[in-house]
Amino acid sequence: MPDRSATLVHVGVVRSDADAPIEARLAVIAAGIRAVIRDHSPHVVAVERVFAQSNRHSVMGTAQASGVALLAAAEAGLAAATHTPSEVKAAITGYGSADKRQVQTMVARVLRLDELPKPADAADALALALCHAWRGSAPTAGAPAHRTLTPAQRAWRQAERVRR
Repeated sequence: MPDRSATLVHVGVVRSDADAPIEARLAVIAAGIRAVIRDHSPHVVAVERVFAQSNRHSVMGTAQASGVALLAAAEAGLAAATHTPSEVKAAITGYGSADKRQVQTMVARVLRLDELPKPADAADALALALCHAWRGSAPTAGAPAHRTLTPAQRAWRQAERVRR
């Protein structure tokens, strides 16, 4: 939203049995994402962008789950967007290396929640959704675009310009 306000509609975490074969785990994730899309009719799906990490096992799991989410979005005819963890943290906290507690705290503050979102994965999902909503939102009518962005978003935009 242009004023950076938000309202929690739904949050959930899809869990699969860690001992199940990967194809079964991905099927559980796909079913969970499809159910949320069916029940809440979103306009877009935002997914964590996979990037190089030292832990190959972790990055593979994230990449596979991200691929399932992107596929579910495509099946539903939805646009999909990806954001890196540091991009999300910068948008939410103003600091791209924020820890999980800082992200949870800011998500709770933005959404006016009485408690921190738990588990941490739920806070991460909410932060991802907020990041996408804020980065993709249009400026308020008549206001310059740079005035509708948070300081972290302005810094991110400037870094993207320099990178190009």
